Amino acid sequence: MKVKRCFLIAMVLVYSVGFSQDTIQQKLSINEITKLALENNQALKVSRKSIDIAQQQTEIYKQNQLPNVSFDATAMYLGDAVILDKDFSKQATVDMPHFGNTFSVQAQQVIYKGNAINNTIEIGSLQEQLAGLDVENDELSIKFLVIANYLDLYKLYNQKQVYLENIKLAKKRIENVTNFYNQGMVTRNEVIRGNLLLASLNQAVVTINSNITILNKQLTTALGLPENTQIIPDDATLNLNISLQEFASYKEEALKNHPDIKSVQLQKDLAETSLDITKSEKLPTLAGFGGYNMQRPITSTNPITDMYSNSWQVGVSLSYDIESLYKTPKKVKLDQLKIDQILELEEMEKQNLEVAVKAAYLKYNEAVSQRNTYLESKRLAEENYRIIEKKYLNQLALVVDMLDASNSKLDAELQYINSEINIIYTYYNLLKTTGEL
Repeated sequence: MKVKRCFLIAMVLVYSVGFSQDTIQQKLSINEITKLALENNQALKVSRKSIDIAQQQTEIYKQNQLPNVSFDATAMYLGDAVILDKDFSKQATVDMPHFGNTFSVQAQQVIYKGNAINNTIEIGSLQEQLAGLDVENDELSIKFLVIANYLDLYKLYNQKQVYLENIKLAKKRIENVTNFYNQGMVTRNEVIRGNLLLASLNQAVVTINSNITILNKQLTTALGLPENTQIIPDDATLNLNISLQEFASYKEEALKNHPDIKSVQLQKDLAETSLDITKSEKLPTLAGFGGYNMQRPITSTNPITDMYSNSWQVGVSLSYDIESLYKTPKKVKLDQLKIDQILELEEMEKQNLEVAVKAAYLKYNEAVSQRNTYLESKRLAEENYRIIEKKYLNQLALVVDMLDASNSKLDAELQYINSEINIIYTYYNLLKTTGEL
C-alpha cells in the first residue's frame, strides 16, 4: 500500500505544479481556437507586417510618377578680382561687390520611358499580392498547428480517463487478490504483481499530466491566452459532421486555390513584368524640364553690376543609352530563363500538391477503417476481460491470464480513443493540404 500511496502523492504534486490554484479553466472548440490563433498568434502578426511593407514599397514606386523638384540657395563673400598679364605678373585689381548670392528652382518630369514607371508600380502591386499569399499560407499552417495540438491535448485527456478507469479496476483486483491471499488461496507473488501493475498505471497518469501541461503551455502561447489558462477540449469535437467528397474534387480545389499555386503564378507575372522593364532599357527617355535662376552680382558686364540677374527656361530633353544596344539583350535572356524556371516550378508544385492531396485523402479513409477495426477490438478485449475475470474469481485462471486480459483491454481502449481523434486530425490535414482550412 505504501507504493500505491507514494505514486498517488507524486501524481498530485506534478499536476499541481503544472496548473496552479488560480488556474482558469476554459472550454474551447476547434472553431474558437482557430479564431484566437488568427487574432493573437505572434508569428502571424510578424507575417502580416510584410503586407504593410509591400504596400509602402508600392507607394514609393508611385512617387516616380511625380516630377523631381529642387531648390538651391547660396550666399558668399566675393574677393576683388586680380587681372594678370600673360606671364602672370600683376597688372591691376578690380573692385568687386563683396556680397553675392544665388537662388534657383529646377523641375523635371519624365514624359516617356518605355512604360518602365508603370511596370515598376505593377511589380509593387504583385509583391503586395505575394505577401498576402504568404500570410494566407502562414495562417493555414498556424491553424493546423493549433488544431493538431488541440487534438493531441484532447487525446491525452481521454487517455488519462482510460487509465483512471483501469486504475479503479486494478485496485478492485488487488482487493480481491489480497482477500484470496489472506485466505491462503493464492501466493504473495500474485499480490505483488497486482501492485506492480497499479504502480505502472499511476506512473502513466503522471506522465500524461506532464504532457498535458506542456501542450497546454504551447497552446496558450499560440492563442495569446493568459499563462494560467487551462484549455479544456470540447466533447462535441468528435461529433464533427464530415461530408467527404470525391478525390477529384479535392484535387481540383487544391490546384485552383492553394496559396502555393497562386504564389507561383504571381511569381510568373512578376518575372514577366521584370522582363518588360528590362526591354524598356532599349527605348529613349523623353522628359520635360523647367527652371528659374537669380544671381547677384552680375559678373558678365564691365564694370560688374551689384544687381540681380534673373533667368528662366523650359524645354524637353531626349536621351538614349547607346550601350543598351549590346548590354540589354543579355539581361533579356536572363529574365526569360527565370520565366522558364518558374514555369517548371509551377508544374513541380502541381505534382507535389497532387501527391500530398492523394496521401491526405487516403490517410483519412485509412483512419476511418482503423476506427472500425479498433471498435471491434475494444469490444472483444472487454468481453475477454469479463470472461477471464469470472474465471479468475472462481480460481479457474491464473493471475498472469488476468494481467494479460487487463493489458489487452487497456491497449484496445487507448487505440480506439486515439483512432476517433485521428479521424478528425486526418480530415483537417486534408483541408489544409487542399488550402480550404
